[in-house]
Amino acid sequence: MSKQFVTEAIMLAIYGELMSPSLPVEYLIPASTIYELDEFIQSPEPIMPYSGDDQYVRKIMQEMSQFFHDPFNRKRLEKGLIAPWSKVPFTFPNGVTLTIIKVEDNAMWGEIFDPVETQLLLTSMRFEVPLITDQPDYQDRILEYIVPVQFYDVDDFEFALEQGISLSELKEP
Repeated sequence: MSKQFVTEAIMLAIYGELMSPSLPVEYLIPASTIYELDEFIQSPEPIMPYSGDDQYVRKIMQEMSQFFHDPFNRKRLEKGLIAPWSKVPFTFPNGVTLTIIKVEDNAMWGEIFDPVETQLLLTSMRFEVPLITDQPDYQDRILEYIVPVQFYDVDDFEFALEQGISLSELKEP
């Protein structure tokens, strides 16, 4: 059985190791983060600190965007993501499944979290699945506002995948 994590599409482009896990994994990805890839690709702001790395990540993002814009895949998304919380899975080699989810931002936290951050949190809460992120400020806000989600920094991905800490262990006194 594969472990599940919530993340955004750009994380998979930046951290290629997420697509080559040591164990089967399913990523739950809000659909909005798929569409956000095009914005990142077109942005003049650097994504990575080094030019070569930035070009490589943009190339991977472009490939991901093209995959989801492929007529067959686009049609699967359009037909499958009609109702809130509907899901469309895509299976990849190395035991990776990307499950795209239609998430509605309900502005639950107002200005504390942006719409994508809110969608990630709502997905994590809805499916009781840990979140993978690389943003310390986001992690700090999750803790500060006591948002009931489990999260791992991307640097701890292997630990989360191989051992992790279950939600039941977190809830025990």
